[in-house]
Amino acid sequence: MKLLVIGGTKFLGRHIVKSAISEGHEVTLFHRGKTNPGLFEDVTNIFGDRENREDLEKLSDQNWDAVIDTCGYKPSTVSKSLDVLAGCTKKYVFISTISVYPDFTSIHHLEETVEPMTLTQEELEQAERTEAFDPSLYGPLKAHCEQEVQSRMKDRGIIIRPGLIVGPHDPTDRFTYWPSRISEGGEVLAPGRKDQQIQFIDARDLADWIVQLSATEHTGIFNANGPENKLTMRNFLETCASTLNEVVSFTWVSARFLTDEGVQPWKDLPVWIPTEKDFSQDVTKAIQCGLKFRPLKETILDTYRWDEQRGNGVRGAGLTRDQEATVLKKWHSH
Repeated sequence: MKLLVIGGTKFLGRHIVKSAISEGHEVTLFHRGKTNPGLFEDVTNIFGDRENREDLEKLSDQNWDAVIDTCGYKPSTVSKSLDVLAGCTKKYVFISTISVYPDFTSIHHLEETVEPMTLTQEELEQAERTEAFDPSLYGPLKAHCEQEVQSRMKDRGIIIRPGLIVGPHDPTDRFTYWPSRISEGGEVLAPGRKDQQIQFIDARDLADWIVQLSATEHTGIFNANGPENKLTMRNFLETCASTLNEVVSFTWVSARFLTDEGVQPWKDLPVWIPTEKDFSQDVTKAIQCGLKFRPLKETILDTYRWDEQRGNGVRGAGLTRDQEATVLKKWHSH
C-alpha cells in the first residue's frame, strides 16, 4: 500500500508510521519538520505547511492508496488538504476524537450514531480566527473537520474517534502518571469509586489497526477505545502495582473531598473523571473490523520504561508528591 501520512512524527503519528513500515508499506510523510524531523530518515519526507497551497501541491503528482491525517484541527485546514488530495487518493483517514460527542461522560455504550457537536456559521468563523488553543472548541472543530472529509470523500472516507490514547511517547502524561507514581511505592492517593469503569487505548494498538483498516474496503465512522472487557479504576491501579511495585497501598479518597480540595480530575489525577454512573464508548464496530488489544501489563510496563528513559523533567499531568501528601493528610484527619 502506498501511504501518505500528514504529520507522523509525534505520538500516535509516529506509531502509525512505524506500524506501516513494519508491514512493508511504502510510506511518505508530509510535515513541517519541526517535531522530531529526523525520526524516519529511511522513508520519504516532504516538508511543508498544510496551510500553504504551494506546499500541498508537492503531493499532487502522485497517487495514494490512503492518506492518514493525524493532525487536522480546523476544517479550513482539512479542506485545503482535500482540495489537493481528494482526487489522488483512494481513501482519506481522519483522526478525530471522542470529544466530538456532546456529553460523552453521560452515556454508557456510546455508539457512533450519536450526533456530534457543531457550531453555528458565525461561531465557526470565529473559531477559525482563534489562534490560541481553546479546549471548548476542540470537539466541535474536529466534528466540522469530519464533515469536510465526509462531504468531499463520500464513501472513501474513514473517521476514527479515539478516547484517551496512551503509551510510550505520550506528550500529555495523562496515563504515564500512574505507572510512574505507583513504581515509587508507598501510600498512593486513589480517586473516587473503586468500581468506576475507565477506558483508554494503547497508541500502538490504535496505530496497527488504523494501518490495517486503511488497506481494507471498510469506510465510515469508528469509535476506538479499550480495553475489550470492562476495566475499573481499581483493576487498573492494582495491575500497575502487580507490574511495577507491590509494596504500595491505595487510599481511596471520595470525589467530593477531592473536588473540595481543588484537585482536578484528568489533570491532577489522570484517567479519572468523576461520575455517579459509568460511561463508555462502544467499540464493537472497530473490533469487528480488526481492532485488537495487547495485555494491559505490557502497556503499563512499556510506558514506565519509556518514561524512565526520558529522565526527570516537568510532567504535563499528575499531582506532585508534596501535593499528594497534603491531600492525604487532610483526608486522614477529616
